[in-house]
Amino acid sequence: MTGGRYWRAGVVQSVPPTGTTDLGPGYLDPALLPVRLLAQAYAQALDEFGPAALTYGENRGPAPLREAIAARAGTGPEHVLVTAGTSQGLHLVAGLLGRPDDVVLAEPLSYDYGLRILTDRRLRIEVIESDMDGPVPGALTAAVRRVRRTGRRVGFAYLIPTHRNPTGVTVPDERRRALVTEAADVGVPIVEDDAYAGLRYDGPPEPPSLHALAGRRGVVRLGTFAKTLAPGLRLGWLEADPRLVDRCAATGWADSGGGFNHLAALAVAGLLSGGDYDRHVAWLREELRARRDALVDALGVVPPYGGFFVWLPAPTGDGQALRERAAAAQVSVADGRRFGAAGAGAVRVAFSFQPPPVLSAAGHRLAAARAASARLDATTTSD
Repeated sequence: MTGGRYWRAGVVQSVPPTGTTDLGPGYLDPALLPVRLLAQAYAQALDEFGPAALTYGENRGPAPLREAIAARAGTGPEHVLVTAGTSQGLHLVAGLLGRPDDVVLAEPLSYDYGLRILTDRRLRIEVIESDMDGPVPGALTAAVRRVRRTGRRVGFAYLIPTHRNPTGVTVPDERRRALVTEAADVGVPIVEDDAYAGLRYDGPPEPPSLHALAGRRGVVRLGTFAKTLAPGLRLGWLEADPRLVDRCAATGWADSGGGFNHLAALAVAGLLSGGDYDRHVAWLREELRARRDALVDALGVVPPYGGFFVWLPAPTGDGQALRERAAAAQVSVADGRRFGAAGAGAVRVAFSFQPPPVLSAAGHRLAAARAASARLDATTTSD
């Protein structure tokens, strides 16, 4: 999108001036949203369930969707709660696992709005020592011990191990197993934000979720249809031990009016059971792969295996300077500082919101701006 304004989360937000390509938004291009497919799914749900599709529904969410999700995870529907997306799921779980002033352990670079939800819950964020492959072995244990020595309680660890927003990194299998083992040993639950699971374009297969590696215990996995179908559905789920699912279903949010987004859940259940969802996601992966390739080819960087993002360090170590040079080249990128203090020297670039030709052109301009910044720094240093 160039110029004007766009709607997000019910708020009109400013976008870059006319002529500037916006590589900031971390969501799907409207051209990728399956309008007709969803229209058919809603019609099918209304035809099949009639007035029952318009009732409050079960607190845990409708059985057809929970059963479909559980079947894919190799577990039972008692492990699944339908949510209004990962954000609502995180808010709900944070209130059950954490108490005000508890510490939540997170990676130095993490989903900015996820961190906002945690701080809204009056939880304190402390970082785990990490590198580009994720938390280093032993770091979670060390962080828990450090916090406990101060007399504070660790509520849980909040991790994004697959195609992480903002860096696009996927934690390797061996580190996942180490994280699960460490968390169990120190008695700290993990909340696994798995929003980008299934959006892998190449490379080795996606490793198992932390939830699966933990044997469905001690890890809460958050999933969403916002990245694979449409964010406007406001539909996701969590997978957890049935006792925690029961606690979630007994909260006032659910008990006052049943499950979240009942009609949307029934519509998506039909897509999963009929195979349309898998066909759509296969198509979407190809579309996003083409967009990723257009951007990384222009930037001359190593492509992430999946997700929506490229993490771009500033050659001078000054992310703000790179943002300013990008803006002068009519490219808008996300400030790396949004995702943690460790992001001050980089920017996040999204490829999910623009078509390949636009990404290629903007990527070349951004690469030139980045190279100019490096040359300027070299000249300044030599002087």
